[in-house]
Amino acid sequence: MFIGRDDELHFFEERYKSKKAELIVLYGRRRVGKTETLREFCKNKPHVFYSCLECSDRQQLESFSGKILKTGIQASNYITSFSDWETAFRSMAEIPHGNNKKLIIIDEFPYMCKGNSSIPSIIQNLWDESLKNENIMIILCGSAMSFIEKELLAEKNPLYGRATGIYKMKELSFYDAIQFTPDYNDIDKIIIYAVLGGIPHYLNQFDNSLSLAENIKRNILTKGCILYSEIEFLLRQELRETAIYNTIIESVALGNTKLNDIYTKTQIEKAKISVYLNNLNELEITEREFSISDNLKQTTNTQRGLYKLTDNFFRFWYRFVFANYSELENGDVSGVYEHMIQPYLNDYTSYIFEDICKEYMRELNKNNRLPFRYSKIGRWWGKTTKKTETEIDIMAVNNTSKNYIIGECKFKNKQMGISDLDDLRAKYTPSGDVTIYYYLFSKTGFTKELLELRESNFNIFTVSLVDLVHLTL
Repeated sequence: MFIGRDDELHFFEERYKSKKAELIVLYGRRRVGKTETLREFCKNKPHVFYSCLECSDRQQLESFSGKILKTGIQASNYITSFSDWETAFRSMAEIPHGNNKKLIIIDEFPYMCKGNSSIPSIIQNLWDESLKNENIMIILCGSAMSFIEKELLAEKNPLYGRATGIYKMKELSFYDAIQFTPDYNDIDKIIIYAVLGGIPHYLNQFDNSLSLAENIKRNILTKGCILYSEIEFLLRQELRETAIYNTIIESVALGNTKLNDIYTKTQIEKAKISVYLNNLNELEITEREFSISDNLKQTTNTQRGLYKLTDNFFRFWYRFVFANYSELENGDVSGVYEHMIQPYLNDYTSYIFEDICKEYMRELNKNNRLPFRYSKIGRWWGKTTKKTETEIDIMAVNNTSKNYIIGECKFKNKQMGISDLDDLRAKYTPSGDVTIYYYLFSKTGFTKELLELRESNFNIFTVSLVDLVHLTL
C-alpha cells in the first residue's frame, strides 16, 4: 500500500495536466521515497521510466536507447541504439503516446551526468530549441543533493532557468509515518517514529506482528540486517573522510550541540569542524537551530545556534548502535538492547516528542484551529526575569497581533499538574501588552486540579497522547 505524499502527487498531476511542456527536477536524500512516489504518479499513464545505472557512458546510452526504442518510435525499425545523446534525447518527442502528454522519467539522473558531464548542456540546448514546445513532461530525479543544487540548478549552470518545477522531497510527516505501524499502541508509535523517523524504506523494515523490542533487535541491532549497515552505506555514498564525520555526528547525537562543545568532544580544529558541519547541513543530516527570538543578524554569527541531527534514525544509530558497535559485532544483541537501550529509550524519545508536538501545532495552524494564526514557531532559550538560563519547548508568535503560544512537552510516566503550568509561566515574561496561551503536552495525562483550572481559563490548553496521535481536523 502506498502511504502519504499527497502534496507531491498533487504537484505532479497539476503539471501533467498543464498545457505546456514541463521539465521537473525532483530531488531529496536517499531512501526518502522519490522513486516509489514517481511510480505511483505514473500508474495508469503511458510513460517511460528509466533508472540510470552506475556504468560507462556508452553502456548508459545503449540502455537508455533501449527504453526509448521499445516505445515503438520510427527509428526502432532500423536501429538498436542511438549513436549519441543528442539524438537519443531528441527522440523523446517522437514517443507515440497518442493525445497524452509524453511522460519521461529519468531516475538517479546524476549517474548519467557522472558518465558524461555534457548531458545537462545537451538537454538545455534541446529544450531551448524544440522540447519546450512539445506536449512533453520530463522529470529528472536524483539523490545527490549537492550535485543537483550546485551543478544543475545554480546560476550559470546548464539547467538554470529551464526547469519549470523544482521539488525537494522531505521525509514523511509523523502522521503519515505512523500509518506504517497501525498495530501498535500510541506510545510505541511515537517511539518507533523516534527511532526510524519518516523514511519509508526504514519503516518498511519493521514487522507489525513483532514487538517494538524485537523489531529493534532484529532489524537494527543484528549484524547483516539492512538497517545495521545503512548509515555507513549512506555516508560512503555521499562523503569522504567518514571516520571524521562519524566522530562529529556521534558527538552531536550525544548532546554536544554548541560548536565549542563539539570541538571539546572531538578535538578537531574549529575551522575544520565548521566545514564538516556545513557539508552535513547540505545533506540534511544536521541543521543549526536558533532560538525563535534570534534576529537575522544573530543567525549569521557562526558561534550562535545549536547543532542537531535532523534524521531520527541517525540520532538513534549514533546514540545506541555506533556506541556499542564492538558488542554488536560480537552478536550481543540482547545484552546491548536490555542494558544500553531499553533503560534510556524513554529519555531519548522525549526529545523527538517535542518535534511531534510542534508538528501537531503546525497542523492546527494550517487549519485555523489555534487561538490565532502564528507566523513563526520553534524553541526559545534565554534568561528568566531572575537571570537564570532556561528554555521553552515550543513558542509560536504573531508579532502583528501581539499573541504568543508557549508550550511544555513531557514524555514522562507522571501526570502534568498545576506546578508544571506555574513553571512554564515563570520561564517567559514578554514586555508590553501581549496575550499568552499555554499548551501542555503530556504522555501520561493531567491531574484533576489542572483540568479543572483549564475549564475556567481561556488561555490554558491540554493535549493528551490520544489527542496528539489521533489528531482530527
